[in-house]
Amino acid sequence: MLAKTFRNPLFWLCLIGLALASVLPLWVSGYILGLLTVAYFFGVFSMAWDLLFGFAGEVNFGPTFLIGLGAYTAGILNGHGIGIPLCLLAGTVAAVIGGLVLALPALRVRGPYFGLTTVVAVLILQNLIVVFADTTGGEIGLTVPDVISIDAATNYWIALGFMGVSGLILYAIAVSPVGLILQASGQDPVEAGALGFNVAKHKLAAFCVSAVFSGLGGGLFVFYMGTASVGTLIDVSVGVQVIIGAVLGGRRTIVGGVLGAVFLIAAGELLRPLGALSTFVVSAAALAVILFVPSGLLGILTRQGHREGQRA
Repeated sequence: MLAKTFRNPLFWLCLIGLALASVLPLWVSGYILGLLTVAYFFGVFSMAWDLLFGFAGEVNFGPTFLIGLGAYTAGILNGHGIGIPLCLLAGTVAAVIGGLVLALPALRVRGPYFGLTTVVAVLILQNLIVVFADTTGGEIGLTVPDVISIDAATNYWIALGFMGVSGLILYAIAVSPVGLILQASGQDPVEAGALGFNVAKHKLAAFCVSAVFSGLGGGLFVFYMGTASVGTLIDVSVGVQVIIGAVLGGRRTIVGGVLGAVFLIAAGELLRPLGALSTFVVSAAALAVILFVPSGLLGILTRQGHREGQRA
């Protein structure tokens, strides 16, 4: 497995990319670092989503349900004087518990019904935040008293490190025997079950892993931004951005989600002078990639690296 990894162009591409990204604070402004910090967090969200959809084959239309649980749990507890580390731990646990509560009944249904269930979960969470506005801040938003750092470079390196470690763990799971079982379950659950694999158990495990990184990422994002709101973390449009990021970078590549997220954030910022038209341009570009390059750019590299490895 190590030999195949070293022969894979994707491995060297990621290594070079991380090396270059780690020295960016020495060359670019704090404004650009801020944009990339947000992009890295969304990259983690996209990678976590790709594990569930790209490998397990479950279309989760509500990734922001898990992100929101982690973010608001951490933010609310911090408002009651609890330190950031414990808040992050509690947010992660809340996302996993919420994921289990959602996944246990949702995995009993197939096809679009699972996706609809996740969308309903997002809408329920939005309504709960509005109803309990005294605790959550409601539509105005929740402000947290503590932040991890006010230094742009420090926040950038934290986000980069979190993204790198998350990508490594998620990729290791994807290429492990568990990942192969998830692929088999996603492509043909009946046949996978006939071979003796517990399809429901493996998909539930994938959902929990996705919840861990989504919840922890949501908590870290809150302590970076200093605030949490429905529009920035839980809205369905935010979930769509997470999904598009994963598909743009390449489904079933895990690390492709980072490329997709950076592209969306960068393109949206570069085209900001166009006003409302910028959303149309970015959406059209994303649609073109999805239609004409369904596997994404990293998906193409992965296939080529696999073929070269087979020839060797």
